[in-house]
Amino acid sequence: MPAPSSASPADGLRFAFGTLTVLPAGLTRWDRAAARAGMLCAPVVGLVVGVVAAGTGLVLLLLGAGPPLAAVASVAVPAALTRGLHLDGLADTADGLGSGKPAEDALRVMKQSDVGPFGVLTLVLVLLAQVAALTQAYGGSWARGALAAVVSAVAARLALTLAARPGVPPARPEGLGAAVAGVVPVRGAAVAVLLVTGVLVGAGAALGALDALRAGLAVLVAAGAAELLLRHCVRRFGGVTGDVFGGLAETAATTALVVLSLG
Repeated sequence: MPAPSSASPADGLRFAFGTLTVLPAGLTRWDRAAARAGMLCAPVVGLVVGVVAAGTGLVLLLLGAGPPLAAVASVAVPAALTRGLHLDGLADTADGLGSGKPAEDALRVMKQSDVGPFGVLTLVLVLLAQVAALTQAYGGSWARGALAAVVSAVAARLALTLAARPGVPPARPEGLGAAVAGVVPVRGAAVAVLLVTGVLVGAGAALGALDALRAGLAVLVAAGAAELLLRHCVRRFGGVTGDVFGGLAETAATTALVVLSLG
């Protein structure tokens, strides 16, 4: 029996939460239509993850903890809600790119269960950058810290929506990369960028014009950094994999936090 040609918003949310988090989502469909709706809903997942991360950081501040501990908690929550899959994907992507091997061999390196030196170094630097940027944000004010946690989480998932557009092939015939490659229409991706940017600029505007500008720039620069990595991975591996998607998410999240920490 052929898969239905369309999926409801509920199907999309179940797909997005079921594949991008450990939250119980009742995932029932694993077809191209559900994948399309799910990847369009990815920024919504980011919003939920970001709010939980920000809330955890704020609770610690309320209990008397300092900005560094609040920052660590805000970094730990997204990792916990994804079982570390995005961080694992970042490490595997770094190992594959750093191996210098042809595409087929690099993909085998990425599938290995261990983490190589490139992956370890990348993880350490990325996590340090995220904690440092969030520490600065929470040190400025609790509101700026919360905004940074939300912006980074949403920008991370927006990068996944953009990476699932047509013209980006899968590197393997199976796995998450193959399931979502090319499912998001270009118009849908463009609308997602406009909506996400508008919402986050509006959230930043509650703190002032400069925060609104920073939030908008953070989203756009994060999307640009993820796009550069995406193109490099497509050249090196012949397409995308689930690991590449994880690497894109962490790259976008880190870039957004760095942009928010500048100025």
